[in-house]
Amino acid sequence: MTGTEAESGTLTLDTTVMRKTVRRLLGPDDAADVLPPAADELAALTARLREHLALLMPAVDQLAARLPSNSIPRYCALACLGEARQKLRAAPSPVPGGAVAYARRLGRSLAALVDHHERLTGVMMCLACDQLIREDEESRPYDQVSPSGGAVRSGRIHARCANTVRRH
Repeated sequence: MTGTEAESGTLTLDTTVMRKTVRRLLGPDDAADVLPPAADELAALTARLREHLALLMPAVDQLAARLPSNSIPRYCALACLGEARQKLRAAPSPVPGGAVAYARRLGRSLAALVDHHERLTGVMMCLACDQLIREDEESRPYDQVSPSGGAVRSGRIHARCANTVRRH
């Protein structure tokens, strides 16, 4: 158990831990070449993803409900919630690799919901190091650009992370 779990073994809403759980399955950038975990670890990881989703979904739903009904962030968060609910209701395919694909779909939904939660609460995470950007820290805007020229992920990074080389 991590330090963010209560003595009873229940999870707390800690988006940093949730992001770390997703990275264990998807790698730092949802890389297709990440090796899947062993079957027993995959089962535990899938259960953890489901627990994180069950904890985060009501929180995002409540935050979105506070926004005006014509709000784009509200619409996007609710659409993401709908996708996450569908993925939770689905079952892994019995074909080889089906359990890994299912877990990765859950992981992507969790990552998206964490992003929505952070946007709706005003929390800002560094896109380079996945650590919280505090108000007293210098940060810079950042757009991760795809080969086709569009921004894949935009947000902010710590000033200290601006010249850091990420190795995958």
